[in-house]
Formats: sequence, C-alpha cells, structure tokens
Amino acid sequence: MNKGDAVAIISPSWAGPSVFPKVYENGLKILKEWGLNIKEYPTVRASHGFLSKNPEARAKDINDAFADPAIKAILASIGGDDSVRILPFLDKKIIANNPKILMGYSDTTTLIVFGNLQGVVTFHGPAIMAGFSQMESLPESFKTHVHEMLFNPREDFEYLPYGQYCDGYLDWSKDENIGKTNELKADKGWKVIQGSGVTEGELFGGCIEVLEFMKGTDFWPSKDFWDGKILFLETSEDKPTVDHVRWMLRNYGVQGVFDKVNAILFARPRDYSNEEKVQFDEMIKDVVGGEFGKTNLPIMTNLDFGHTDPQFVLPLGIRAKIDLDAKTFKLAESWLM
Repeated sequence: MNKGDAVAIISPSWAGPSVFPKVYENGLKILKEWGLNIKEYPTVRASHGFLSKNPEARAKDINDAFADPAIKAILASIGGDDSVRILPFLDKKIIANNPKILMGYSDTTTLIVFGNLQGVVTFHGPAIMAGFSQMESLPESFKTHVHEMLFNPREDFEYLPYGQYCDGYLDWSKDENIGKTNELKADKGWKVIQGSGVTEGELFGGCIEVLEFMKGTDFWPSKDFWDGKILFLETSEDKPTVDHVRWMLRNYGVQGVFDKVNAILFARPRDYSNEEKVQFDEMIKDVVGGEFGKTNLPIMTNLDFGHTDPQFVLPLGIRAKIDLDAKTFKLAESWLM
C-alpha cells in the first residue's frame, strides 16, 4: 500500500462498531494518521440483529471490496463467532482475480483461510477494534511492525519477540478505557518443545477454535494442501482448556496433517497461568510426538501472535524459515505484491 490508498473496513461477524463506536473510531485514527482513505462498507456499523440475519449482505461487502480496483486493502473491524456463515456467499472468482490485502484474526480466520485457498496471500493480524485501537498503549515496535507489513515490501523479514504482552483490554463500556490495554507483563520468550535445525514452508493457520468451525465443510483444505506448510495456531479469549485443545489437535493428527506439515507454531495462549502454559506445551508434545509419533516435527510455542497483544502480522501463503536452535523466525520472500 501507499499513502493515499483506499482501505475497505468490513464487519464480517460481530457488530462491534455499533456496540462500541468510540473504540472502533479510535482504531480508524491510526489508518488516517498513515494517510489512508477509509471506505466503510454498508454493513460495517450495522446492528447485531441485522448482521445475524443477513450473512449474504456481509459477504456482498467483501465481494464488492475485492471487485473495486480502488481498494488496496480490506480490514476487519473485529472478530466474532459466525463468519463461517458467509462463506457460501463469497465469490471465489472475484477474490482470486483481484488479490489485495485482507487482514484480521480470531473469527476472521474463516475469511483469510478462504482467500488463501483461492491463491491470495492473506494476513493474520490486528483488527480495527482489537489491535489498532490500542496501538498507542502498546510498545512502539508493534505500530512500526504493522506499518512495515502493510507498506514496505521486502524480500525477507525477521520477526523479533516484543518482550512484553497483555491479555486483553480494559472495559470498553467506559470512555476512559478506550485505547487502553490490561497490564503489560514480561514475556518468557519463545519455546522449542521438539525438533532442531532449520526448516522452511508456507505459512498457514489461524485461530484453532474458528478452524474447527470449518472442518468437514467445502471450505476446508484438501489433504494435499498441507504438504510443506508451517501451521500456526492460536487460542481465543474464550480460553479453551488444555484438554479442549488436545481434542482439536487429535483431529489434525487423524487427518494426517502432522505427516505433511514441516513445522507447527503456537501463539502464547490468552489468559493462561504460567502453570497452564507448561501444561499446554506438555500436551502439544504428548499429542504430536507421543500419540502420533511425530517426535522430530519442529514445534515452537509462546510466539507473539493471536489474542495477546502486541501481535505479529503473519501472511498466509508466504514462505517462512525457522531455526529452532537459534530460535529465529523469518519470512523468506516478499509478502506484498
């Protein structure tokens, strides 16, 4: 993108902008500061009742945004829990023939996966209300990182730990909390729980609970899609238990995904205690290495993406390189057109 470009804002799931308009508008300030022209699509500020009853209208906004040559990026206002309902109404040809930045996380996982399956590089990253709105309360390196990922094409990029994080935000119903986060805490760093050496592959993934919504549908990847991928997974603010994540991972194992991917990355789980984080890592190793015998499959955990802030922007469909011995994580090709 460039200064002066038009950016589409959509609400593919929850009606956050209508419930907390000040939080939403505070997030838009960053885009304006960056010199972007904002185009709000018809459903972006619609009520929960309207959005719930009209998944086709939500999908139309996305189709129209992709079809408009003036739009250079499409950003989600917020996540939710039912964007999977709009997938049947998305136009595969329009999206495939008009690639552009599509970014969000949480429930927007359905859209970034759908777009990536059409051959488009999509972006797992902050939403307007959850990430952009709190940007000034987070380390400056977060704002710099998001800007670089959206504006500065390069042939490679190295992710660096932020060193601190927060679990969520202060109460949005109080004006004094707009743009604020919960207390920032020191981070213990990325953790290698199995594997060694260097591995490469195309990034693919999202919110593990939302991916569950897609399994068994026509919008789930084919078996050969997983070959050579680096699968990244993160948990939401609903805080699935360690056992719930265990059951989800077993499904990937039964599908044969662990036989095909080159590595797995897990985000720092939201709202977990230190003890629960230890249990989380032990469970992952037990499922992948123990139950399915993939003891050499590289796995890193506690990375800075997903539902804790600040988060990385991860481009689906772009090659990445992981060095488990050095604990480094890099993009190995340009992520912008």
